[in-house]
Amino acid sequence: MPEALPPSLIFLLGALLVPFLRGRVRQGVALLVPVIGLVNYYLITKGVHWKVELLEFELILGRADSWSLIFLHVFTVLSFIGILYIIRENEPLDLAAGLLYAGSAMGVVMAGDLITLFFFWEVLTVGAVLCLLSRKTTASGNAAKRYLLVHVFGGVVLLAGLVIHLASGGGTAFDKIILSGPGPWLMFFGFGINCAWPLLGAWLTDTYPEASIGGVVFMATFTTKTAVYVLARTFPGEPVLIWIGVAMATIPIFYAVIENDLRRVLAYSLINQVGFMVVGVGLGTALSLNGTAAHAYCHILYKALLFMSIGSVIYRTGKSKATELGGLCRSMPLTCLFCCIGAASISAFPLFSGFVSKSMIMSSALGEGQVLVWLALLFASAGVFHHAGIKIPFFAFFSHDSGIRCKEAPLNQLLAMGIAAFLCIFVGTFPNAFLYPALPNLEVAYEPYTVAHVTDQLALLLFSALAFTLLMRAGLYPAEIRSTNLDADWIYRKGGPLFYRLADKGLNGLNAAVGRRFLGKVVPGVTNFFESGGPRFACLIMTPIWAIQRLSPEETDAARHSVFRRAKHGAFPIGITAFFAVILLGLLSLLMRF
Repeated sequence: MPEALPPSLIFLLGALLVPFLRGRVRQGVALLVPVIGLVNYYLITKGVHWKVELLEFELILGRADSWSLIFLHVFTVLSFIGILYIIRENEPLDLAAGLLYAGSAMGVVMAGDLITLFFFWEVLTVGAVLCLLSRKTTASGNAAKRYLLVHVFGGVVLLAGLVIHLASGGGTAFDKIILSGPGPWLMFFGFGINCAWPLLGAWLTDTYPEASIGGVVFMATFTTKTAVYVLARTFPGEPVLIWIGVAMATIPIFYAVIENDLRRVLAYSLINQVGFMVVGVGLGTALSLNGTAAHAYCHILYKALLFMSIGSVIYRTGKSKATELGGLCRSMPLTCLFCCIGAASISAFPLFSGFVSKSMIMSSALGEGQVLVWLALLFASAGVFHHAGIKIPFFAFFSHDSGIRCKEAPLNQLLAMGIAAFLCIFVGTFPNAFLYPALPNLEVAYEPYTVAHVTDQLALLLFSALAFTLLMRAGLYPAEIRSTNLDADWIYRKGGPLFYRLADKGLNGLNAAVGRRFLGKVVPGVTNFFESGGPRFACLIMTPIWAIQRLSPEETDAARHSVFRRAKHGAFPIGITAFFAVILLGLLSLLMRF
């Protein structure tokens, strides 16, 4: 059997090669890279592979275990789906960005040490920025700048934590870290920025809607899921993660309900779903960690499907706002079907993928006696069905007839959405065929298809659907209006330029005033002192002598000028020099006596 290669190497080489190819050759190579990656996946055996010595550190490019392999598998599958989705346009930047993004994410999940992790963590940012730039609009360019600034800051925080952690004897092992001391806390927050924690994660809803229709599929897959993976490796069971996850799962619901742009709605629902995973990591039980891994796997599939369906709508209509869409089920029936499958999956309908993963985390919370957490997650489940399960397909494909008549999505996009839709149904219907056996903690058994679970979930979904219908009929549902909703990104989008202006006028003004005072007053005074201090002191000593000599004022001025002139050239009269020598010897004799 041939030996496996580092998965990241395959994709990074593909990303470097694709821009130099042309036509169908470029398309074929771009599609071939994830196929080779999938074949390579099945060649990887569990254990530690591909060690590299760097200075005094041992870098591990491949730690293959249940945690890394389940993420590697879904990343590889999704990379093929994402490349297939954008292959028709054959844009070199889009294709290379997707492969680079996938390769760096695979490098993160396969890393066996913190240094290797940090390297690929930073390459993730490059892939995301390229996905934004590939849309080639002013808005996407500005979003790329903001994304870069936020994640460079996050990288600096992570690097500072890593350096402090190593300096304090923490070691480079990519394993559980005790959240104690500045190093681990800085690393914790560095991971949290990529995970889109509250106040730290407004970059997600700010930038994802501005990416290309294919780029956002990769962005929705890799950044936050690698962050969840890293948190599960380094800080499992940290109680603070429970409440961070609860905030992530609940707060975005209110934004999503009033949001007009459907891709921003999906971005809010992405944070909502990642919140479930963070709660699972915080609970730290075998069942909750299994639920985190399973939900990440399922979420990648159905979130990609939802973003692809709305992306196809944008591709055909150029529109993504609920106020501008509606009635597209007649023009794009297959895209509508795939969107409904994604909506059913994120809503956790029985037989769909979300049903077999999300409930593991909620069951673990209830089993640990975290009733408030369970209630919050129950509310979040109803909310995500409301804004992603109903709102997205309703306003895009049903609702009022917008009058838009367009073609169905291209064949390659339909194939990509069809594969994702099939996997959503297959994983949800037969979780024991692949998903559950691939989870990290096989000693924990879980059965999703119990009478209680099925009936409870159906009751919750039906109640949410009834509430949506009644609110719409009564005219109480928030109207879809053309507006911009303020999020925490307002702090750095508006506060950043304001701080710059204040610093420019305040600090630079202060600097100019100090400069004028220092350069105009202090420096000339000090210079003048050192230039004329000696002669002035000499004149001060000689004044009584000149008085004894009964020199006239004119003669005294002439003598003073003579002293200054001689001092300028360093040539004093012999008498004055002898006089000061006598004084100096006298002072030295007094000091010696004491």
